[in-house]
Amino acid sequence: MPKPARQYWLMKSEPDEFSIDDLARVGTEPWSGVRNYQARNFMWRQMRIGDGVFFYHSNAEVPGIHGLATVASAPYPDPTQFEPESDYFDAKSKRDDP
Repeated sequence: MPKPARQYWLMKSEPDEFSIDDLARVGTEPWSGVRNYQARNFMWRQMRIGDGVFFYHSNAEVPGIHGLATVASAPYPDPTQFEPESDYFDAKSKRDDP
């Protein structure tokens, strides 16, 4: 079976929250806090290790694509949805059925 073609994704972040420079510094980072169902489903069902990422700075002095990255892991549930102190906490989420 042929390997699926590499896809490219636009991922956005506010640079004062997490910037392309932050990503360069840490190397890999979970993409947490996604609550838009369509975006979450794309990440969960279609993103693959090795896919390309256009890193978009939103709410910036100069909004736009500020760097490139690569998807580094298979998808997994956003751990922040289970943390009561998180802005992204979801009391209805269950670890066995997020």
